[in-house]
Amino acid sequence: APRKFFVGGNWKMNGKRKSLGELIHTLDGAKLSADTEVVCGAPSIYLDFARQKLDAKIGVAAQNCYKVPKGAFTGEISPAMIKDIGAAWVILGHSERRHVFGESDELIGQKVAHALAEGLGVIACIGEKLDEREAGITEKVVFQETKAIADNVKDWSKVVLAYEPVWAIGTGKTATPQQAQEVHEKLRGWLKTHVSDAVAVQSRIIYGGSVTGGNCKELASQHDVDGFLVGGASLKPEFVDIINAKH
Repeated sequence: APRKFFVGGNWKMNGKRKSLGELIHTLDGAKLSADTEVVCGAPSIYLDFARQKLDAKIGVAAQNCYKVPKGAFTGEISPAMIKDIGAAWVILGHSERRHVFGESDELIGQKVAHALAEGLGVIACIGEKLDEREAGITEKVVFQETKAIADNVKDWSKVVLAYEPVWAIGTGKTATPQQAQEVHEKLRGWLKTHVSDAVAVQSRIIYGGSVTGGNCKELASQHDVDGFLVGGASLKPEFVDIINAKH
């Protein structure tokens, strides 16, 4: 079966009940391609609100979680809590978690293992910084990050791999469709070599980094780009156009 196109909206630390309510109203009323799986990543304080208001066909993701079910971890949330409010996904390893909050490959791997063990779907993020791309070590960096994730995955059907070049996130710089395709193709090759042919063929590898209504169609046309993880544009009506990029 062809890979089902996947579009995640990462709202990051944005929105209030009023503005998110309006966005949700827009999404609920929009004509969304049935061939695209859509998931919205809400701030943890609004996860319950988003899950209650969003149409059931739209998934809800937490933007992060911890590596154990419960305990003395002030400020953290667990996969068990995410599931309890009816959300089914979590974003892990986002570059902001790695580079603003200092999360290590090892910690992200542990989180991936626990989230999957608890039955959540995982949007696992990888990507190189500008100095790393300029030094020609993009592959080395993304393969290392992918390995830390892959070592913790038993069931790949619950994992979406998000390639997000850090230099393109929120900068207005987008990887060209060719740059994105090149890395996605190499990642699929890595999965083929280190996991299995079947996982390489079936796994969705999505692109993140300044995706807009204007550039989404060309990016979506690339053979190994199976969708998007969208930041700023996911808070705007154009998110609908991005969801429908394959049409």
